[in-house]
Order: sequence, then C-alpha cells, then structure tokens
Amino acid sequence: MDINIKEILLFKTNIRTEDDKRYIGKIMEEHEIKQWTVDLYDIDCVLRIVSPILTHEEVITLVMKNGYTCEVLT
Repeated sequence: MDINIKEILLFKTNIRTEDDKRYIGKIMEEHEIKQWTVDLYDIDCVLRIVSPILTHEEVITLVMKNGYTCEVLT
C-alpha cells in the first residue's frame, strides 16, 4: 500500500495512558480511520493518522469532542 505524505496528519495530544489509547482507538474505528498510532513515550503524545479524506480540523474536533487536547504538531 502506497501512502501519500499529504495523507499523514500529526498532532500533539494529552492521550497519555493505555486506557486513553484504547478509548481513542474505539473512536478511530467508528470513523473508519484504519491507520493511526499514539506515541505514549513521546513528550507530545503524538497522534499520527493516515487518511486521504480527513482534514486536520476534523481530527482536532473529533479528538477534542472526546475529552482530549489536540493540536497540529509543527
């Protein structure tokens, strides 16, 4: 599977625990986001999403609506 770099979205979050990660994973599945990771060991708790259709704003809204902070990682 080829991934276009423009489809990779990176965010700084406060998803800090395995429980947080499992919870947000269920949300990602509900929105048909198939490829995503959260780096719990990174200081920024980086959320990485591969999506050809979602925008940064849509992901931020989705994550924040579920009780976590989320901003574009620059």
